[in-house]
Amino acid sequence: MENFRVAVKSFIVQEGKLLVIKRRSDDVHKPGQWDIPGGRLELGEDPMEGLRRETQEETHLEVDIVLPLEVRHFTREDGQKITMIIFLCKLLGGELRLSKEHQAYEWVNVEKDDGKIPVWLNLAKDNFLKYNFNMA
Repeated sequence: MENFRVAVKSFIVQEGKLLVIKRRSDDVHKPGQWDIPGGRLELGEDPMEGLRRETQEETHLEVDIVLPLEVRHFTREDGQKITMIIFLCKLLGGELRLSKEHQAYEWVNVEKDDGKIPVWLNLAKDNFLKYNFNMA
């Protein structure tokens, strides 16, 4: 059986700013890099429920899932094949507190990226801007 997983990510925008979280410097996968909340689904897990679970685990935030912005396929350094679905999400509530997997967070301007939005999010960011979603 092929080593294949599905991952989901939360593209959370509020007042024109995207939530990015920084992985710990001792993280096994992409240490010290900026990311957005999310992770791999459990076997048989509903993608929407998995996204809410991962977002809650990593940030303690509750989100409303608006729509998918992008679907990506790639192979990690360890050979694991991933299909990732990036969802546009609206913040519903909660107090932002990071999990032990992350060391920092920032709300960054979606239109004027200062280098903290990962390059692999360019298509999702472009789709967000192209369709001019109002996420006030």
